Amino acid sequence: MSGTRAPRTTPNSRLRAALFAVPAVLGLLGAAAAPAAPSPAPSTGLRAIAPLTCRGQGVDPDAPVRHRTEIVIDAPLRTIWKLQTDVENWPSWQPSVESVDRLGHGPLRPGAAFRWTLPIPPHPSTPATSLDITSTVRQIKNQACVRWTGPAIGEGLRIDGVHVWTFTEVEGGVRVATEESHAGPQVEADVPTASLLLRQGLETWLQDLKSAAEARTHR
Repeated sequence: MSGTRAPRTTPNSRLRAALFAVPAVLGLLGAAAAPAAPSPAPSTGLRAIAPLTCRGQGVDPDAPVRHRTEIVIDAPLRTIWKLQTDVENWPSWQPSVESVDRLGHGPLRPGAAFRWTLPIPPHPSTPATSLDITSTVRQIKNQACVRWTGPAIGEGLRIDGVHVWTFTEVEGGVRVATEESHAGPQVEADVPTASLLLRQGLETWLQDLKSAAEARTHR
């Protein structure tokens, strides 16, 4: 029989295809479909190496993939906090978020959960699909910090994430810091790629948050 044999798809190639196809997996996964936003300037001192926590709880210290980054936003703390915690309106300022549904009512509080989706375009080795993320708030302190956990699930892909955010008023605005950990078989199969994508996703989220908050403040 003549013809060309279709390339074999391995678990690692499926992981790379799915991850690199996502514009930005915000909260549980990073993205590399577009060039990464410029990294916020690195910090120095103990604050740069101490893990972020919310009410004493941080990311998974045993996860194979972790990243921390931060940015200073020239906007009131209340504006930034509102944007970040009004999860149902994320699609209005985060282009990569397709939809968000609260799994309950009222303000975010421990135990509150929300499900959000991110489209994954087709790739030569994977069909078009969506990444479904269910995040559950574990700790929260008004206008200070929030920590949520949950899985991101797509075709042939599952990532278990823990995400911490802190908000601190500083000279020039508010320092927003975020740290996230990822675990799961696909992550462990390609730690360098997963680490790169997490970094890019978190930095994209911070840049989007900065743009939205400062636009509301200075319009």
